[in-house]
Amino acid sequence: MKDFSSLRNDFPILFQDVNDEPLVYLDNAATTQKPTQVLDVLRYYYEHDNANVHRGVHTLAERATKDYEASREKVRKFINAGETAEVLFTRGTTTGLNWLARSYGDAFVKEGDEIVISYMEHHSNIIPWQQLADRKGATLRYLSITDEGHLDMEEVEKVINKKTAIVSLAHVSNVLGVVNPIKEIAQLAHANDAVMIVDGAQSTPHMKVDVQDLDADFFAFSGHKMCGPTGIGVLYGKRKYLDAMEPVEFGGEMIDFVNLFDSTWKELPWKFEAGTPNIAGAIALGGAIDYLNEIGIENIHQYEQELVDYVLPKLQNIEGVTIYGPQDVASHTGVIAFNIDGVHPHDLATALDMEGVAVRAGHHCAQPLMKYLNVPATARASFYFYNTKADADRLIFAIEATKEFFKDGLI
Repeated sequence: MKDFSSLRNDFPILFQDVNDEPLVYLDNAATTQKPTQVLDVLRYYYEHDNANVHRGVHTLAERATKDYEASREKVRKFINAGETAEVLFTRGTTTGLNWLARSYGDAFVKEGDEIVISYMEHHSNIIPWQQLADRKGATLRYLSITDEGHLDMEEVEKVINKKTAIVSLAHVSNVLGVVNPIKEIAQLAHANDAVMIVDGAQSTPHMKVDVQDLDADFFAFSGHKMCGPTGIGVLYGKRKYLDAMEPVEFGGEMIDFVNLFDSTWKELPWKFEAGTPNIAGAIALGGAIDYLNEIGIENIHQYEQELVDYVLPKLQNIEGVTIYGPQDVASHTGVIAFNIDGVHPHDLATALDMEGVAVRAGHHCAQPLMKYLNVPATARASFYFYNTKADADRLIFAIEATKEFFKDGLI
């Protein structure tokens, strides 16, 4: 296995002091840091190959197009899509889910249909479906969560029925850190002639994703959560659905012929990619995939679970700490949401920041889940492969110190 401690050297941003303390970055569920190898890809593109794709016959345009489409093939292999035509470049997970609600949803969801999501969804996997249900007269149904932080599978089997048109769920919760049984739920959805949509933002960077094995009809994820740049993401879709869908953005790049009163579209995947795409971002996403492949996504998953095995019991042993989601380390990913009795999570995050420890605090774009858990907000520490046990120790030390400060009325 890779020497994960040495991988930190690839991330220049980690070697700085914050509030006179060495930085411990534990906000990876929000965005990950970028290795030099990916930054070099961005710089090389802009210094050597900067040109628009698909349109030019000059050398720079040909090189940019070649690298842009090579990244699409890297994505295809990374998630095991059937063909590159099923890989659409987007701005991120949010864009992909909105495209689906507007394109697939508007075309195929009817009045009286049901759209199934869960209480643990990110807002980007709630609001598009709320809007679709309002437009079409459909019903939005929520799946419950057990006390252990898992989807209630007995309820899942009852809620998904012949009225269900869409099931859209997170592969991994960005708050509870739980991995949902997408493959099993996809079988239920398909048995009821519903499509299975997956928010893969929190799974793709951390574990092996095989969209064909999951039998997901659509799968969306973001580059910036997997060492790539911001503003680039992917929407995978099965060809039979993408062929039947209309684009939601129109303009250059995606057209075949434009007449005075009608137009025709290019073939997949380009019919969905209107305008000048994020060329540099797509190419750098390919660089990020190269980087992750060199480490090995299975190795990353194993190493992160070792970190969870190390830090979760230490958190559980701190008096007054409540951890949300599975308490069993085997069922918990590196996303750990928690609160301390008597300390507002915003105050906790500020105090940890003074110790150089960067965590997230708030509702994590999951307000329905916060209401379901009966809390206004939580703190959240989220780990990636460049974190270490020493980072975990710094987190534990900072939490214990903060707890004592509040206890003694010093803050």
